Amino acid sequence: MNWIHAEPLVLKTFGGIVAVLALVTLVVFALKQRLSAKLFVELRDRVWGWWIMIAIFAVAMLSSWRVTVAFFAFVSFLALKEYFSLIAVRRADRRILFWAYLAIPIQYYLIARGLYGFFVLFIPVYVFLFLPFRMITIGETAGYVRAISTIHWGLMTMVFCLSHIAWLLVMPAVESRTTTVASGPAMVLFLVCLTQLNDVAQYVWGKSLGRRKILPTVSPNKTWGGMLGGAATTVVLSYFAAPYFTPLTTNESLIAGVIIGVGGFVGDCAMASLKRDIGVKDASDMIPGHGGVIDRVNSLVYTAPLFTHFVRYLHF
Repeated sequence: MNWIHAEPLVLKTFGGIVAVLALVTLVVFALKQRLSAKLFVELRDRVWGWWIMIAIFAVAMLSSWRVTVAFFAFVSFLALKEYFSLIAVRRADRRILFWAYLAIPIQYYLIARGLYGFFVLFIPVYVFLFLPFRMITIGETAGYVRAISTIHWGLMTMVFCLSHIAWLLVMPAVESRTTTVASGPAMVLFLVCLTQLNDVAQYVWGKSLGRRKILPTVSPNKTWGGMLGGAATTVVLSYFAAPYFTPLTTNESLIAGVIIGVGGFVGDCAMASLKRDIGVKDASDMIPGHGGVIDRVNSLVYTAPLFTHFVRYLHF
């Protein structure tokens, strides 16, 4: 395996992540006697889930860029498969799903080839126009609008939006404010880590200061204190981290923090609305303590395209 992504910054970042997770693991087990059995099991499962996800993510990120792109394609496949398992699909639509799944390798092949023009148009335009045509040829008109809408929404969120993470990998390295270059893997780490930390910060601020609910009918646990505190924390983290991982200037770093902080919140709520409409708590039980793939990429669905186009517009 060609470890071309094993640059010092990326390795140090993963080292820091492992150190923090190891500390959290020790704290959780040290508090075992003071926690209720239910809470301890919940925290333990969440910690083990993080270990599994970080291990897989590290292997993918430290491999060649082709392996990393393939990894994100597989994540899109799992998310789309999970989505189709949740929504009600007509029997006639099962033949359409083949074409929806086929869009995944094509989308990521366009990324691997660096074909930006086709990458941003393939699913929103070509697949959007082709799938209704294919559905028409089947001849089933009952429920047509709902069927084509739900299928294409799944493609847009689970494939098109998430594929922007992979696009960061193929962006050319450029000078940053503190290092020689800001590479694609470094920007992916910046985006993914800040998005996940934003979720954690919103949870912590919501539990400690949150009083007034922001969307009680969508996500009852979301509060103004949690959203604003999480977004502010993300802005601060972006201000200090962006000079090392991205080519963004000081003001641009602050804007990026707002984009990730607010975008992550909206993405989380959008997926919460999906699950509430369907009537499930988690998309699946694939990841111990975390639910399914959708439950972990819900914020990235929004932050990935917003951040990627923000960076590309300013510096590429």
